[in-house]
Amino acid sequence: MLAGVGRTVRDQVSSLGLAGPAARVIRALSSSDPRVALANAGFRRQGAPDGLPIPPADLLFLVAGTTNIAWFLEGGVRAAGTVRDAMERRGVSLDGLAILDFGCGCGRVLRRWHDLRRARVFGTDYSPRLVEWCRQNLPFADVALNQLAPPLSYKPAQFDLVYAFSVFTHLTEDLQVPWMRELARVVKPGGHLLVSTHGESYSGRLNGAERRRFEGGDLVVKNDVKAPGSNTCSAYHPLAYVRDHLAAGLELVEFQPQGARGNPHQDLYVLHKP
Repeated sequence: MLAGVGRTVRDQVSSLGLAGPAARVIRALSSSDPRVALANAGFRRQGAPDGLPIPPADLLFLVAGTTNIAWFLEGGVRAAGTVRDAMERRGVSLDGLAILDFGCGCGRVLRRWHDLRRARVFGTDYSPRLVEWCRQNLPFADVALNQLAPPLSYKPAQFDLVYAFSVFTHLTEDLQVPWMRELARVVKPGGHLLVSTHGESYSGRLNGAERRRFEGGDLVVKNDVKAPGSNTCSAYHPLAYVRDHLAAGLELVEFQPQGARGNPHQDLYVLHKP
């Protein structure tokens, strides 16, 4: 619960130009909650249930908006379940696939693929610190650094599955279509791309003018000049924008409002490359 509250407060304060101070305050509040502190101490002492290392508090906060280890781990389980279930509905088993986690952070979802013995698992992120942590602690995955704008270093049609959870939610308008085209480039024909977005359930964060644009089918981006590619920049996607513009050239095979479990209340899009 604290993770979601933290994001809401941070969005509100950042709209006043106080994003840095707001983040520091929210992190302090998260870290000082006695229940979180006690649970975190237990995880640090006993380790994570999956046996893999737990990121330090500053990296947890950077990717999850909270230092709550339990939420970081549970959110990753839910997000991985979203991927598995979506692919099962398409008749696709993950084991044996080439999988890319675009915006992998410090491995919140990526760590869930360590038991896929035949899969080839890759991750990429914009933050050198997050990439380095993954490289040091999740050796089963091949993790690379990407820049704020395309291209990626991968070959065309290299992956069977690419997912981008809570990534397009933080891109400026000029980066949205180029990144979608780049992800489509690295997906094999017949492969899939999963994307989560801020949809209707997040529209309460928009002011009147922004809400009218959203309802008219336009992408809305708040704080776009402050820190593109970071949590401070928030993008809101109506279905029409994704279907008719962002995902042009891809087949929208499934849309689930608030269906991206592990990314609270975010919409899930399942796209297929013809």
